[in-house]
Amino acid sequence: MNIQEKLNKIKSRHLQVCSRCIYDETVSNIYFDEQGVCNYCLSSDELLEQYNTGKEEGRRELDRIMKQIKHEGRNKKYDCIIGVSGGTDSSYLLHLAVKEYGLRPLAVHYDNTWNSAIATENIRKVLSKLNVDIYTYVVDNKEVDDYVRSFMLAGVPELDAPTDIAAPEILYRACGKYGVKYVLEGHSFIAEGVSPMGNNYFDGKYIQDIHKKFGKVKEKTYPNMTFYRFLKWTFFKRIKKIRPLWYITYSKESAREILEKEYNWVYYGGHHLENRITDFTHSYYNPIKFSIDNRNWSLAAAARNGIMTREEALEIYCTYLEVDKTLLQYVKKRLELSDEEFERIMNIPKKSFRDYKTYKKRFELLRPFFYVLAKANLVPMSFYIKYCFPLEKH
Repeated sequence: MNIQEKLNKIKSRHLQVCSRCIYDETVSNIYFDEQGVCNYCLSSDELLEQYNTGKEEGRRELDRIMKQIKHEGRNKKYDCIIGVSGGTDSSYLLHLAVKEYGLRPLAVHYDNTWNSAIATENIRKVLSKLNVDIYTYVVDNKEVDDYVRSFMLAGVPELDAPTDIAAPEILYRACGKYGVKYVLEGHSFIAEGVSPMGNNYFDGKYIQDIHKKFGKVKEKTYPNMTFYRFLKWTFFKRIKKIRPLWYITYSKESAREILEKEYNWVYYGGHHLENRITDFTHSYYNPIKFSIDNRNWSLAAAARNGIMTREEALEIYCTYLEVDKTLLQYVKKRLELSDEEFERIMNIPKKSFRDYKTYKKRFELLRPFFYVLAKANLVPMSFYIKYCFPLEKH
């Protein structure tokens, strides 16, 4: 399907499309202003202004924060924690922190046992050359697989939600163990946007409820983040989360060039595809079962921020997502699913986080509290934007 055919298809369904990015009205919780610009673009504009992204003021503020981190950590072995996955953003953040700011980070990796060989090797290459220590937490693979199966049986799209919750919990635990007060995160709203709410939700209660209903393996090593633990790390321990890429001009393409040149780092082919369960979720499970194309997030962000034209983003979005048949077979084999069982799961009625217990209402009730935490860098501003406001009913 070419760009014009895609646009014609949208028009034939009488769908409104954002005049600036490529989101249309099928995107969860979207609305448009009088100029036809969607709320996700408007939220991005607010973040640009708030963080002075790419401006001298933004760079000065980041310099100030980095100096403060160095000062507060001067008598400690490590002055900050950086989560690593082998992907572009976290690898580049390590490079930036050490080479440009002279920080002494501890790299922390949550190993959900679904890593690709490329990701594992990328981590080794970058850490070895930068002489950075790593703390790795390896969860029991039987538990991980049980969580994946549970989410499939629950009929929801967030198969990697257990990882998305466990990874920050491990970062916080590392902070507690080594007395570190700063976590640096390699996220860029310019490159990735803020994912639409409604098909990408996760919190500790959501994880608990789905596993209680559909899981079979007892939890022993899985590090869930309950609401109490969340408050413990953010409010009581006062561990700050800093996203340096929110302050500076950042390009994934330029970052990859630096990583390839400096560390012989290898690209893995797509957004978050360094992990095989995420690769399966993005390339097969979500597109086939839910008609969700997760490329939409980064492509919309690229269009709204001028990284590529709207037409270029649509052209990529219109390309067919090819399924790696070897990956599909690997997932079936690892999860111990026959072809018949897998097909039955793929045909389970579609559900969402609204069908299970979550902390969502609690986050909404405590919105003023979380706004204060976000302004103090104790929770990411994107958490406040995504989780603390009511959503449209479906």
